[in-house]
Amino acid sequence: MSHPEPVARRMYDLIEPLGLVPYLADESDQALIALGLRDQWDAYFAGRAAPFGRSVPAEVVHAVFYNFAPGEVARHLPKVWELTTPEAALAARERGCVAGLRRILGDLADGPGVERAADLLLKAATSAPVEGRALYAALRTVPVPQEPLAQLWHAATLVREHRGDGHIVALVAEGIGGTEAHVLHALSIDMPAHEFGRVSHLPAAQLTAVTDGMRDRGLIGTDGWLTTAGRSAKERVEALTDRLAEAPYDALDADEFGRLVSDLEPISTAVQAEFQW
Repeated sequence: MSHPEPVARRMYDLIEPLGLVPYLADESDQALIALGLRDQWDAYFAGRAAPFGRSVPAEVVHAVFYNFAPGEVARHLPKVWELTTPEAALAARERGCVAGLRRILGDLADGPGVERAADLLLKAATSAPVEGRALYAALRTVPVPQEPLAQLWHAATLVREHRGDGHIVALVAEGIGGTEAHVLHALSIDMPAHEFGRVSHLPAAQLTAVTDGMRDRGLIGTDGWLTTAGRSAKERVEALTDRLAEAPYDALDADEFGRLVSDLEPISTAVQAEFQW
């Protein structure tokens, strides 16, 4: 089924809160750290990189994840695989995320809408081509859980990583580097770059070099904010990201898509309220 352009953005609004559960719900980090990992960032890299297995070098994960500063991935990979296994990390991540969702959703977690949404979202999430989508392709090799709530979270994660792979394509096409992507996003929401969480920890000189490079290209003005060209670049990135994220939903007919949206809305609303997203 062919959908109009806004579909991917609508689905992003509904699914992104579920995709953020590993990073915003304490249960996921707790389950991973219980394996012997050192901290939250160990948990992040072990949980998200686990579909690649233990043999993929940090440099490859850095390339796939795209937006971490040089050296950040290597502080955790392959060290985490001396502490646990990818299989254990995947199981702990799923277990923690399902526990977090169950806490957040309450009675809704066992409602019929979860099972219906899981069936339809999984149909969409496993239908897209994997070519050029490294993280999505890796995650497609992970066994699909059977419990409806776990299945819903797994499907949401598949769709999120599919979109993320496309987002990187859009950034590369626009010539926006990994750290630059965070600066571009921060400034687009009127937040000074040094206050944005994903880059606020970087040495001031390193962040200044990034913003200076963007200023030299006309993306940032002398006032430190995005220029018209910078805002246009951001809009093009988001538009291409949305277009590249359409493919999963082509597997659903109009009635299926409508039912999926209807069932996801209360689930997503509850998660958004928990995370104040």
